[in-house]
Amino acid sequence: MYSTEIEIRVLYAHTDKMGIVYYARYYEYFEAGRNDMLRKIGFPYSELEKNNIALPVIESHCEYSKSVYYDEVIIIRSILDEIPGVRIKINYEVQRDDDILAKGYTIHSFVNFEKMKPVRPPDELIKLIKEKY
Repeated sequence: MYSTEIEIRVLYAHTDKMGIVYYARYYEYFEAGRNDMLRKIGFPYSELEKNNIALPVIESHCEYSKSVYYDEVIIIRSILDEIPGVRIKINYEVQRDDDILAKGYTIHSFVNFEKMKPVRPPDELIKLIKEKY
């Protein structure tokens, strides 16, 4: 297992009329966590693009347990439980202090950007992930 954390301060624009973070924003937080994780692994998303690879979301899920409000600092924890193949699943926890506010996951397919066909992840990415495990 490999995990990373990133802090985000909730913007006013992230909230709805009730002052609570709008539910779809959590997927943006997941994206921030995912991009941060790839960067910390040593293979940022821009490197995937240089290798002609995209990572479209093919499945996503989020469970909300406690509200998040404007100007709060939250932690997005991204968790990689297994070495990816043609697909990669990343789990997420949104936390405030020790409270888990939401959790979910995204599943992505490694895709050749020109042909839009599934491909295996770059060997260098797999090597870097295995080093982190």
